[in-house]
Amino acid sequence: MWTLDARAEVPLWRPQHDAPGTRMAFTTRRGGTSAPPYHSLNVGRSTADRAESVDANRRRVLAALELDPRRVATAGQVHGATTIEVREPVHAPACDALVTRERGLTLAVTTADCLPLIYVAPGAVAVAHSGWRGTAAGMPRAALGAICAAGSADPASVSVHLGPCIRPCCYEVGLEVASRFDPAFFRASGERWRLDLAAAARAQLLDAGVPDRSIFDTGACTACESAWYFSYRRDGSHSGRHWALVSIAA
Repeated sequence: MWTLDARAEVPLWRPQHDAPGTRMAFTTRRGGTSAPPYHSLNVGRSTADRAESVDANRRRVLAALELDPRRVATAGQVHGATTIEVREPVHAPACDALVTRERGLTLAVTTADCLPLIYVAPGAVAVAHSGWRGTAAGMPRAALGAICAAGSADPASVSVHLGPCIRPCCYEVGLEVASRFDPAFFRASGERWRLDLAAAARAQLLDAGVPDRSIFDTGACTACESAWYFSYRRDGSHSGRHWALVSIAA
């Protein structure tokens, strides 16, 4: 379903076939203007990168997708499970997911290691940021409920797309984190545990009624592939940020 157009000027994860009437993508760290350590496609305004570089990088991504840079809504991201419906360009500070029915309005969330999710339903789209706190709080299921309510849709009619995030090959956590999840989603690694955020999110979606055939995962690990992705776990405060974007065509 998803392919990385590695040779493009701005390499992006794109669906092989966009859902009818939608545009969606996950960014990488390549194809931007930022200097080290944020080289090069850092889209995170919460970083110490130059604001001019971040803005230029965002414009590059939107241009590559032929999306209007004046029509973008973003989420503040507080590591919770709140989704807000938006109808115009806005920065919504107190949520981690956005849903809309408005044509031509792009929704975007930033991530480094946290799991980005894109939802597509008849007449509505949504995007969510779901780290371990958000996933434990039920964000994947909550965003699904929000898009179903906005589009008067059934979960069986929704497709959900999981972007690059830290995977269990690299995601070691302590017992205080692992204990928030079903044991099916972590395994012992010495005195630590390896957590599978994507598997935990998929389980919530399946349990809520999304068919397995409608869940698509890039499979990419942000911590493993330093040439392609930013990773807060790997790089700390010097990590840039990616975008997950979705829009209903105008």
